[in-house]
Amino acid sequence: MARRITALEPQRRSGQRLNVYLDGDFAFGLAIDVAANLHVGDVVTDEEIATLRADDEREQAREKALNFLSYRPRSIAEVRQNLEQGDFSETTITDVLERLGRVRLLDDLAFSSFWIDNRTRFRPRGRRALVQELRQKGVPAAIIEEALNGFDEEAAAEQCAQAQARRIGQLPPEMFRRRLGERLARRGFSYDLIRDILARHPDPSSIESEET
Repeated sequence: MARRITALEPQRRSGQRLNVYLDGDFAFGLAIDVAANLHVGDVVTDEEIATLRADDEREQAREKALNFLSYRPRSIAEVRQNLEQGDFSETTITDVLERLGRVRLLDDLAFSSFWIDNRTRFRPRGRRALVQELRQKGVPAAIIEEALNGFDEEAAAEQCAQAQARRIGQLPPEMFRRRLGERLARRGFSYDLIRDILARHPDPSSIESEET
């Protein structure tokens, strides 16, 4: 069945979308980019309409994904989950994820490296905690292991110990060691590494002397 475009009107709520009228009645909305080649008076078939609407769904999904990525890097699984909440078809979601991957806006290895670097600089974590966090983000185990190549857990533990010592440095030595060990354990550092850190820093003064 063929229908004629009788009006193309900007939507009130979005200057980037048009309302499409067919044979005098509102039919559907389209992104301006998708409707770029449409003109009043054009005749469109059902097949062409279906293609336009599929293209529009992909454009909406792409915009949603880009907006989600604008706040910080994301894993592929995080973006997929965000798009699934938008009720897009599986075909559309897969297509958008593949397109974003091709232009390197989605890359689980790059995301994992970012996550590890950010944690190391601002909120140091042990290897076990980093693995757990990245698994929760849906990153495959093999990619996590690759991203952790070269990760210096001992340096991260030392950095964390120094930061925590500034918070609990007023405690008596025995309580200081216990609290420091507990805090390092909560951040995913191994028992052996915690033991070594506590042996090197039996009290707050040992850390303070190293900083100076």
